[in-house]
Amino acid sequence: MPIINEELHLRDIIRVVKKRRHILLTFLLSVLALACLATFIMTPLYEGMTKVMIERSEGSNLSGNYQRNSYDPIFYETQFQLIRSRAVARRVVNTLSLQQNYDSFIGKTVQKTSPWRFVLTEIKNLFGWIRAAIRPAESASEKEKDLLSRGEDLTKIISQQVRVRPVEGSRIVNISYLSPNPELAALIANTVAKAYIEETLDMKLSATRASLQWMTKKAETEAEKLRQSEIRLQQYMKDNNIVTVEDRMTVTPEKLSEINIQLVRAESRRKELSALYQKVKKIGRNYQAATTVSAISIDPALRAIRAQIVETEKSIMELSNKYGGRHPLMVKARGDLQVLKRKRNQEIDRLVESIKNEYELARSNERSLRGQLSSTKTEALLLTEKFIQYGALKRVVDTNRKLYDALMLKLKEQSITEETSPVNLWIVEKAIVPLHTARPWVGMNLLLATVIGLIGGLSLILFLEYFDNTVKDPEDVEAKLGIPVLTVIDIWRNDSQKPEQVVWKDPQSVFSETYRSLRTSIQLSFPDRPPKKILVTSSGMGEGKTTTAVNLAFALARSDKRVLLIEGDLRKPRLHKIMKIDNTKGLSSYLAGATDSHIIQKGPLPQLAVIPSGPIPPNPSELLASNRMNVLLDSLSKEFDFIVCDSPPVLPVADSRIICGLFDGVILLCKAGVTPYDMLERARKQLVDSGAHLLGLVINGFDSKKSGYYHQDYYYAYAEDKPKSPSASEG
Repeated sequence: MPIINEELHLRDIIRVVKKRRHILLTFLLSVLALACLATFIMTPLYEGMTKVMIERSEGSNLSGNYQRNSYDPIFYETQFQLIRSRAVARRVVNTLSLQQNYDSFIGKTVQKTSPWRFVLTEIKNLFGWIRAAIRPAESASEKEKDLLSRGEDLTKIISQQVRVRPVEGSRIVNISYLSPNPELAALIANTVAKAYIEETLDMKLSATRASLQWMTKKAETEAEKLRQSEIRLQQYMKDNNIVTVEDRMTVTPEKLSEINIQLVRAESRRKELSALYQKVKKIGRNYQAATTVSAISIDPALRAIRAQIVETEKSIMELSNKYGGRHPLMVKARGDLQVLKRKRNQEIDRLVESIKNEYELARSNERSLRGQLSSTKTEALLLTEKFIQYGALKRVVDTNRKLYDALMLKLKEQSITEETSPVNLWIVEKAIVPLHTARPWVGMNLLLATVIGLIGGLSLILFLEYFDNTVKDPEDVEAKLGIPVLTVIDIWRNDSQKPEQVVWKDPQSVFSETYRSLRTSIQLSFPDRPPKKILVTSSGMGEGKTTTAVNLAFALARSDKRVLLIEGDLRKPRLHKIMKIDNTKGLSSYLAGATDSHIIQKGPLPQLAVIPSGPIPPNPSELLASNRMNVLLDSLSKEFDFIVCDSPPVLPVADSRIICGLFDGVILLCKAGVTPYDMLERARKQLVDSGAHLLGLVINGFDSKKSGYYHQDYYYAYAEDKPKSPSASEG
């Protein structure tokens, strides 16, 4: 079966509505009847309405900060729920003493109830009197329990019946209550507003008292904690002399910095002297080399001695030019030179010893500074540890003091604002006794019932249509099966005449026109070579294949064509009864061995011949599968223009599948509203698999008025307007 794209169009819905309009009207009228009955039985209710304005209270704010009073949907929804709460309803019941006075309120109900409601109420009261008469007298405790039970019931009723509706775009809220008694409706609406104010105030007072009790206990605890922390801080300051510690904490960092600077300088000086001392120590007694050391050579005394030595040596050189080596002046000069050199060496030794002493002193100074630095660091760490502990204790004291002060401030604030209401509520308009009923809404109920009836009825008929898998109209068949619809035959409504002979006896009728349309469809579908041998079959029994085969043969015969009608159903033949001909010989006789000239009989029309089924054989399928069937059709096709064969249904037996390949075309029948699509598809597939050439589909028993197949209605009306020809009916 080809894949199709099924889309729901408006015309399909209109067609379904027209087809199943009786179901839609029945459903709609049923819903309307139930709505009318329910509205008629309902007790008329009056609505009392109080208008109030609700705002969030900002009176508890003592900090002086401005708070914008903006719309808060959560706040308002909370207030609405509180108004509808059982606590407010219970307060209303207690305020009005409804447990004792409810019967008197109900007794004042306006007598506008329906008769049905009145009868039900009287029956209920009668049973109540009977039960009260046969029941022993109630004790005081039982009466009290009864009153309590009634109070809870009334609380529940009031809580459920109270309606809160905010006025859009404002802070006005409508509080309403429905009751059969108009006075009670107005009274409860007004009382609910007052009870709501009292309930919010009680809730605030209860919460404030609980908060004050908790904060008082918490403040006492925090005060004790503050006192203990202050004692610990004071004792620690006393034990560790925190007053001098604070001064030392400011001096110690400066001292550490100064010692660090001195240590760096001492370390640098020691390194310089160490290098000089190592150099001098390496020279040893080489006085001449020692004079090359800058630290020694720059000594003034040594420089003076060296200058004297130079002068003495210069004098000796001058004297040596004048005198000999033993001259007294030469001897004296050499003696002075030796004395000067000894002084020089002594001075060098003194300088070396001085360098050594300075080195030792620098090293000792460095060690001393390092010791001071270490002791100062240790002292600083101890001071830091003490100060950290001091800071921790002081922070505990500060935290406890802040918490205690905050609690005391909040405690004083709560004690001042405990009697302020958290909600500002003003009664803008009190409820007055209503004069007209608010329920039931007759017009709205009927309108709603109409809408529900239409939607429900439409849904019902669409639901039935969706699950109705039977053939309904030609467009669906062509779209789902992919085969053309040759014609649509309307349902037979004339009980005075048989449909099998309508083309013969009433050729100008609407019914006859559909078979002529079938004839035309067959001829126009194959204009070059129309099928001569036509097999008529259906998927199941009772779908009108015999009627269609007979009327098609009549329609072809009336077009001046020689037509042969064959009864191919050897199991349940009906053709001889319709034509009122002899059935002692027929198709089964020929297939069993008789000649074809003995089985052909004349029909009601001059151009029509008929081959009945003959005696019912025990093996119809084997006879039809024999070669004589093919020979018969080939020989008769030369004598007749058209051969129409009525065959058994496809699905119950295999006869049609056996002979379908012997015909030029096969017409498949189905019955509208009876034949399912899956059954029709199986029949189509079996015929195609058996080699049949499907000409198309004929829909039988089609109710055009119910289906909404509008163009068929117009066509039928046109056909019915034609004048009937007496001569045609006689032929």
